[in-house]
Amino acid sequence: MSAADPDAFLESLWRAGLAAADPAHIVPAHLPELPANGRTVVVGAGKAAASMARAVEDAWPAHAPPPEGVVVTRYDHGLPLSHIECIEASHPVPDAAGQDAARRIRRYAEALGENDLLICLISGGGSALLAEPAEGLTLDDKRAVSKALLASGADIAEMNCVRKHLSAIKGGRLAAAAAPARVVALLISDVPGDDPATIASGPTVADPTTVAQARSILNAYGINPPDAVRRHLDTGRDETPKPGDAALARAETHIIGRPQDSLMAMAEAARAAGVRPVVLGDAIEGEARETAKVMAGIARQVRLHGQPEPAPCVLLSGGETTVTVRGNGRGGRNAEFLLGAALAFDGAPETYAVAIDSDGIDGSEDNAGAVVRPDTLERACAAGLDPAERLRDNDAYTVFQHLNDLIVTGPTLTNVNDLRAIYVAAGT
Repeated sequence: MSAADPDAFLESLWRAGLAAADPAHIVPAHLPELPANGRTVVVGAGKAAASMARAVEDAWPAHAPPPEGVVVTRYDHGLPLSHIECIEASHPVPDAAGQDAARRIRRYAEALGENDLLICLISGGGSALLAEPAEGLTLDDKRAVSKALLASGADIAEMNCVRKHLSAIKGGRLAAAAAPARVVALLISDVPGDDPATIASGPTVADPTTVAQARSILNAYGINPPDAVRRHLDTGRDETPKPGDAALARAETHIIGRPQDSLMAMAEAARAAGVRPVVLGDAIEGEARETAKVMAGIARQVRLHGQPEPAPCVLLSGGETTVTVRGNGRGGRNAEFLLGAALAFDGAPETYAVAIDSDGIDGSEDNAGAVVRPDTLERACAAGLDPAERLRDNDAYTVFQHLNDLIVTGPTLTNVNDLRAIYVAAGT
């Protein structure tokens, strides 16, 4: 792929990043040896759960009894499977389907014995999809807290800390329910730092966070939870399994897909096109529009001073920015990042950007992301749009929709968080 066509070049990069996270490629090599004298059950949760389950079925040994179990994924992310049941549920705000699926997954785990094996397929989005509340709480309680956290600007680790302490299955509780069976968890990471305790709220790993921290997070963001949630957290009795808990002694975790893997694939695609890649980080967080200003500053340094690399150069990054919702518009964090970048670029020549959510859904919209070109602001203004005002109203989606610059992939059935590229072409 030549970089002479910036749009095609940027598309080749994000497609390379998605290919590196394809469960069909990364799951089979990590499947454990099946027990000789016990059952094997496959469960899973997340946006990649169905495609991971299909990869398991496709790689299943011909001599072994077919796998049994159930996975839960987001609506429209399911796939037809031969033996493993696939349930679709709501994300990011949980619903009854997710509650029922989580309850069934937990019951599968509780039925296992010492000679049995539980294979857990975990990916981003699993926290909202594993929606069985802790004892004494209702689904409506969890929904209220989830909505408040999503609008608060809290990062994923903070949100998942709270979720674990309102759950019957997250924060290591799934693996504890399966004891004394062997538990092998295969994870595709969508979180900065690839912490297994944060990915889908860590249903199979010990939880280092506490009830007290969950209370502090709600207080810090001014969230007033339902009375039942406040009482549940105030008692502090229902703590998650901690490191060293004997119930987790036979649980092992393998991260098989990471944001960094996708960034490396994107970097290789850039080099193949004759463009120098600069990987800025796979765990970049912060308010989307503010992060965009920083990235734009680095692109400006490339144009003016040839640092950290001279043009042609592409700045690659991953991670998860956040959006504090203050307006009434439409747009996920990638669209907001890109509109902020376009304003910071201010029509700079030969500067292009793309950002997508690797699961194919930017927030709750129908696009994965969008693309920015040197004439983005000019075209927006010609269409009667005020980009700065739209950004203040959290309405980036509308701008890119009018410009026909949305990237729509549909569900990709994987999830390694956001992938971003800023391309500074030669001749600037």
